Amino acid sequence: MAIHLKNVRKAYASPDGVAVPVIDVHDFSVGDGEQVALVGSSGSGKTTLLNLIAGILAPDAGEIVFAIDGKTTDIASLSEAARDVFRGRNLGFIFQTHHLLPGFTALENVLLGMSFTGRPADAGWAKHLLDEVGLTDRMDYRPAKLSVGQQQRVAIARALANRPKLVLADEPTGSLDSVSAQQALDLIKKLSTEVNASLVLVSHDLQITSQFPRVVNLFELNKAATKPTAVTMNA
Repeated sequence: MAIHLKNVRKAYASPDGVAVPVIDVHDFSVGDGEQVALVGSSGSGKTTLLNLIAGILAPDAGEIVFAIDGKTTDIASLSEAARDVFRGRNLGFIFQTHHLLPGFTALENVLLGMSFTGRPADAGWAKHLLDEVGLTDRMDYRPAKLSVGQQQRVAIARALANRPKLVLADEPTGSLDSVSAQQALDLIKKLSTEVNASLVLVSHDLQITSQFPRVVNLFELNKAATKPTAVTMNA
């Protein structure tokens, strides 16, 4: 899958009703199978940009074109329902907080991620992913019985459950210690490669983003970004 954003804009209304520009990206592309890190601190528009790429939000203007198996789709032109279907079939999303369902086991949470495609759930693949993230003996555990790092590993497995064409990761290591953060990053990159997915990861942590072959500064990419503050490196 290749992605191309052209003249994408998004604004939000302030309390007094004035439109405040949040995203103004003239040109941004991600190649098929490419792994890209976006670095940016508060005010750079990183979460909004990922939500636009994922089709969670619709842009006010511009094109967000996906090229999949020789066919192109501009998700900016799709209805909300059509974007939901497209996302479920083609994208995997990893959040900073795992958003696991507390009443479901690790395996059930991963299987649930398969339910949005309209295809039958593949328990064998779900178990393989949990094995890959080191949770072979924790598949039947609910989130409350797992550490924060283990919960994030379940979230990573869930994001890869549908063998997505694109993985989006929004500060996926932000709540982890340095050792767990490195392990999570390694897993995200490894599993994305395994399913031949492109990867776009957002982080303010230079220790994380420096491990990517391509790093894009959101303050340079997004013309609507507020004045940057110092980018710090996590311990």
